[in-house]
Amino acid sequence: MKSKFVLPLFAAMLTGLFATVLIAQTVPVTSAPEGAKVSILSPADGDTVEREFVVIFGLEGMGVAPAGIDIEGTGHHHLLVDQETLPPEGLPMGEPPLHFGKGQTQTTLTLEPGTHTLQLIMGDKLHVPHNPPIVSDLITIEVKE
Repeated sequence: MKSKFVLPLFAAMLTGLFATVLIAQTVPVTSAPEGAKVSILSPADGDTVEREFVVIFGLEGMGVAPAGIDIEGTGHHHLLVDQETLPPEGLPMGEPPLHFGKGQTQTTLTLEPGTHTLQLIMGDKLHVPHNPPIVSDLITIEVKE
């Protein structure tokens, strides 16, 4: 007896494969402005913070623009929390990192007690890391009980 679900299942598999291929395609990469630097101004590396704390982003040598806005020499912040690797180059950043696509330059985080790492990476209008990537130093913080 033939199943009436074979063709729809096959079609769904092909559609999923096609979508996966499309998602894996790289997009044009925006050149990083010469001398651009991103940093975490607060907290500082080694700081002990409360469970809820403010992270202030620093940026030199370029401007901030919301995601989707195409202005040369700009980008927007993405924050990596407890990530061991950077997002892949040439692909839009997913989750993580945390996106600040409205052009925010700070955020309030709430983390569990313990040791955590924070790092910023800039993304262009399409959430793609610049070339070369504009990445802050990795900092380590301790969140109080």
